[in-house]
Amino acid sequence: MGTFWHGTHVAGIVAAAGNGIVGIAPEATIIGVKSLHNGTGAFEWILEGILYAATPQSQGGAGAQVINMSLGATINYRDNWQDKEFRDVFRDLQKTYDRATRYAYQNGVTVIASAGNGGNNYDDTKELFQLPAQNQHVLSISSTGPTGWLLGNTNFSQPAYYTDHGKSLVDFAAPGGTLGLFVVDGFDGFCNLNGTFVSTTNFCEVFDMVFSTVRGTTNGNYNWSQGTSMAAPAAAGVAALIIQANNGKLGPAQVAARMRQSASDLGKPGQDEFYGHGFVNAAKAVGIND
Repeated sequence: MGTFWHGTHVAGIVAAAGNGIVGIAPEATIIGVKSLHNGTGAFEWILEGILYAATPQSQGGAGAQVINMSLGATINYRDNWQDKEFRDVFRDLQKTYDRATRYAYQNGVTVIASAGNGGNNYDDTKELFQLPAQNQHVLSISSTGPTGWLLGNTNFSQPAYYTDHGKSLVDFAAPGGTLGLFVVDGFDGFCNLNGTFVSTTNFCEVFDMVFSTVRGTTNGNYNWSQGTSMAAPAAAGVAALIIQANNGKLGPAQVAARMRQSASDLGKPGQDEFYGHGFVNAAKAVGIND
């Protein structure tokens, strides 16, 4: 995965095998499809990745059953809508991504994407479009995390301060980490937590983040990160568990239904702007079988 370890971190959340840390679905098979380089790339690269992942192996593709996309682009068409060229490009891009995600859906693939880290309410901000999270047949995942885990806050399901949200955007919420409001005592490795010093080799806020696999760091190939990029693979892992629990025979509509049935209804009753249809619940998800 290279020294830019975003993809490696995401993969560990889905399916780390348990020989250091364990992912949500440790028996799932990871298919690495490189669509970006050092976190950036062209829209067509992502499209090619979707099509390759969703194409059956018998036709030269990867034959994936779940696609996780911890990536996205926030398109603001309010500021550019008077530009006809922009409108045409945006509409073509949206339609092209819809065709790609529809192709995946029709091939039996559950498609999951991160909701975005802009802190925007997409119900109030109608001029924004989150790609690919808002494309057809994509399950969009918002992020949650504790604030002050070292101080005893173990509420991993509270919405992260940065997560994009809105009923029009979010399908489910999952743990993606957040950033605790701690005071760092200089750079000597000690965290000042309300007068109590705790020895650590990292800043205190990392303990509110997600710990997963990386490459090329000084932390023994593990590190912390936060974002809806970390929440999406947690949901993808739950989707993989559901498929495994049903002998690999569930299609994307059935997987989404199982995720809705098993999700914890947090926040406002029913579907809401932060949790969508609920906070993913892996244990309950695998307890619902045909």
